Amino acid sequence: MCGIAGLALAADAPPPDPAVLATMLAALAHRGPDGTRGAIMGQVALGHRRLAVIDVAGGAQPLVAGETIMVANAEIYNFTELRAAMPGVTFATGSDCEAALHLWRARGPQFTASLRGMYAMAIYDRATSVLTLCRDPFGIKPLYTAKIPGGTAFASEPSALLAAGLARRELRPQARAELLQMQFTLGRATIFPDIQRVLPGEMIRITNGAISARDTAAILPSAGPEKLGEPEALLHLDRALMESVELHLRSDVPVGLFLSGGIDSTTLLACLARLKRRPTAFTAGFDVRGAADERREAARLAKSVGVDHVTVAVTEAETFRHLPAIAACMDDPAADYAIIPAWFLARRAREDVKVVLAGEGGDEFFAGYGRYRSAARPWWRGGRRMRERGTFSGLDVLWNDLPDWRNNWAALEGAAQPRHSRLQAAQAADIAEWLPNDLLLKLDRCLMAHGVEGRTPLLDRAVAGAAFRLPDNLKIRGGTGKYLLRQWLAKALPKARANAPKQGFTVPVGAWIGNHGGRLGDLVSALPCVQEVADPDRVRALFRAAAGRRQSLAAWSLLFYALWHRAHIEALPSDGDVFEALGQR
Repeated sequence: MCGIAGLALAADAPPPDPAVLATMLAALAHRGPDGTRGAIMGQVALGHRRLAVIDVAGGAQPLVAGETIMVANAEIYNFTELRAAMPGVTFATGSDCEAALHLWRARGPQFTASLRGMYAMAIYDRATSVLTLCRDPFGIKPLYTAKIPGGTAFASEPSALLAAGLARRELRPQARAELLQMQFTLGRATIFPDIQRVLPGEMIRITNGAISARDTAAILPSAGPEKLGEPEALLHLDRALMESVELHLRSDVPVGLFLSGGIDSTTLLACLARLKRRPTAFTAGFDVRGAADERREAARLAKSVGVDHVTVAVTEAETFRHLPAIAACMDDPAADYAIIPAWFLARRAREDVKVVLAGEGGDEFFAGYGRYRSAARPWWRGGRRMRERGTFSGLDVLWNDLPDWRNNWAALEGAAQPRHSRLQAAQAADIAEWLPNDLLLKLDRCLMAHGVEGRTPLLDRAVAGAAFRLPDNLKIRGGTGKYLLRQWLAKALPKARANAPKQGFTVPVGAWIGNHGGRLGDLVSALPCVQEVADPDRVRALFRAAAGRRQSLAAWSLLFYALWHRAHIEALPSDGDVFEALGQR
């Protein structure tokens, strides 16, 4: 897993500046501590930071085959099978990405249909002078573009484009409204006006420095639920899960597991036990009485299958000491408080492993969230749309409630596939936006900040095929989500409490903020970036009342936004603790 960056300039523009490429790659050093390389070919520059996982000794990039050059932030899990299907090809390395390069040469843009994995790639064809960018269909790996004078730049993170002076350190008000009210931002446009996302499943062609074509491969079928009985569905699911986990274990370096004790990560544990693999498991817990703490249950499950288990205590003191750095790693911002334990888990895991498996995707594909049950009901039975209220709605803290904050989400709801059930439509919306722009973004940035690769076996073509078109009653039954996955887990690992109510994962940010509410409220309310959107007096009152459920989330969102703004708009250092970072002038 790695970081990539590059430039594609028009024929009449000055050639790429090696110093610009070097600056971008330096900004991505955390993504690839094992080496860096770059290449300039006429008007195109490609750069790569390497985290060596497959073919540690010989898999450096750029990869070259004939007139084609590739840099990739990728893991192609079925590379062994792809290589075997190309008997006439001579491979120069043992890299998984080289299989994708040769597949591109054989099939062109259709090559992604055969890939099982996560990827963000840049492929340059010197014969046609066309640069192609592509991203995996779930959006597991990030990729961004910026239109620049004379051409187009791209990078794995916006921070690289900002560091090189290729994009302005300004923000879009619409995206700021989404961030504050929903905790993540939607669509192609990022919070930075000059930077765009390559969308999940999208392929972009750049000709003579400009984007000339876009194509998107959908990961979800347009058809509604299929008629399928529970026994047959369990067989399909079992086959898909075991195949996916086995593929995701391919690595030349140690692999670990983030184990929460919930259904998704315990499903991965059950698969690993059947495969007779014993990776170290890592679990976070908190120092606040009454906070959800999964360490005891995770330890019990790890012991039941003979897995070494490491616990990570996430404390108020450590959180406030490192929170500026945590917010800074989220350059494409997501104010999900789960970034806190993810960051600390990654820091600890890096001591023992270079790759971790994580359970992201389980709630979205198997309907684990309570909001799905509400969205699946018609209005006259108490159903309601997802995200009808924002974080600050009704709290009377903002100068206004940022009335346009829901526009992009409403447009997504209006574009639902007509044959999808209500439940499928709700899942599809989350898979399109919440999953890549919050959950996977969090996983990528928090892990890559420590040079750790995160793999998500539940986000696999086969698993998606076995899950999304399940009948609604095999997803939700008796008011409980993930019905079929729970049934599978109950058989695969009987010691798991597969049918226990969903606990939910909460971080005690309200208690932590409340302990310093007066001081934090004074610091946050004094910042111009906060005063632009909120009444300072009400911000101070909000922080003093941070023990309340809604108040705690709103206070956390403003705290995250303030720290993020300091790092990425004001370009202030993220050294020191939260109080020092907020007090910088």
